[in-house]
Amino acid sequence: MRSLRFVLAFALMSLSTAAFAQSDMHKSDAVQNSDAQKSFDQLKTLAGTWRGSVKATPPDPEIDNAKLEITLRVTSRGNALVHEMQEAGTPLDATKHDHPVTMLYLDGSKLNLIHYCDAGNRPHMVARPSADGKKVEFDFVDLSGGNQYGHMYHAVFTIIDADHHTEDWTYMMPGDKPMQAHMDLQRAK
Repeated sequence: MRSLRFVLAFALMSLSTAAFAQSDMHKSDAVQNSDAQKSFDQLKTLAGTWRGSVKATPPDPEIDNAKLEITLRVTSRGNALVHEMQEAGTPLDATKHDHPVTMLYLDGSKLNLIHYCDAGNRPHMVARPSADGKKVEFDFVDLSGGNQYGHMYHAVFTIIDADHHTEDWTYMMPGDKPMQAHMDLQRAK
């Protein structure tokens, strides 16, 4: 009886894997070749660990020249990209240190970004690719959660080469005052 359950479980798992593979084969060429898909594929090349510093506008002595570590990881059978950010050298303890997580994923012909912010909210943005394919810019769509402490409003990823990229994030402070953070990042070896 036990071996029958094992065989049945294995058969069901094999069928679901085949169904996923078949559904990927039937994606239309239009979706696979869309600007959103091209941008997503380009961003997935950033998978890995990155280190660098940040510069704020307007200048902020607590932020300027802070050292960052960013990890990007492709997950969910290639359907999502996880972006995790933290101050370099701090333990991975989200109860004591900032550790925002951002998810990027395709929904039809749109590349979406949801930022799970340390401010307790979840801004949603949608990409607009650049003509050169090296830049992916995300524009604010809506916000879930409170806005008492402000929210992330805009993001730009610029790929310079395989080992160097920049990220520009705009945070809308209370009172709709923008603060921008420019991060210059090198792939960790």
